[in-house]
Amino acid sequence: MIKAKDKKQWEMEAVDTRILIVDDEESITTLIDYNLIQAGYRTAVVHDGETALQLATHENFDLILLDLMLPTMNGLEVCEKLREQGLTIPIIMLTAKGEEEDKITGLDVGADDYMTKPFSPKELSARIRAVLRRSVPHIQNEEVIKVKDIDIHIDTYEVFKNGQLVEFTKKEFDLLVYLAERRNKPVKREVLLQDVWDFDFIGDTRIVDVHISHLREKLEDQPKKPSLIKTVRGIGYKLEG
Repeated sequence: MIKAKDKKQWEMEAVDTRILIVDDEESITTLIDYNLIQAGYRTAVVHDGETALQLATHENFDLILLDLMLPTMNGLEVCEKLREQGLTIPIIMLTAKGEEEDKITGLDVGADDYMTKPFSPKELSARIRAVLRRSVPHIQNEEVIKVKDIDIHIDTYEVFKNGQLVEFTKKEFDLLVYLAERRNKPVKREVLLQDVWDFDFIGDTRIVDVHISHLREKLEDQPKKPSLIKTVRGIGYKLEG
């Protein structure tokens, strides 16, 4: 459960951002909702997966806080169905301790980040700001980055391979842009965590590996034998082009 004593540490933010909160524990949603409203966000709260899916599909949100264990449809299913529909809205999964494999599965189906309960409102606020901040990448004096047969359109957040549009989540797009800006240069996993996710994951670099796997599946002709996104043993990754 979120630590209520940390509520006063939540930073006030005047932002025009709408967040969907999905959790079946009303005590948690009440506290999250209160602090998000205090921070200046607009919110909606639901307590089951099917309602969350319907609302996220038919209304506009800037971010979803999505609990893993939900009635009617679990968080993994909701996330997967949203991605299958082509919705790239950032999703932060909320998980309980001991659900390690479920966290990785959440990233596999398209979640941008995850948080383990209990967490403080201050920590959640930082994660939300980081995900929202990184959802709009910035490139200096460049609208399109070309790498081999890949065209990355910065203004429209679109990626084309051989002229065919490839769907990406915002976090996947951020990671691709970051590597493309530093093409042919090895980048440490820890640096990717800090610069792409804007948060200290305390050494847990698996989130990077999962997203790299996503990029390879979508861009490589042979994902198991990548020629574009190479692993640099003992360091991290580099994009060749």
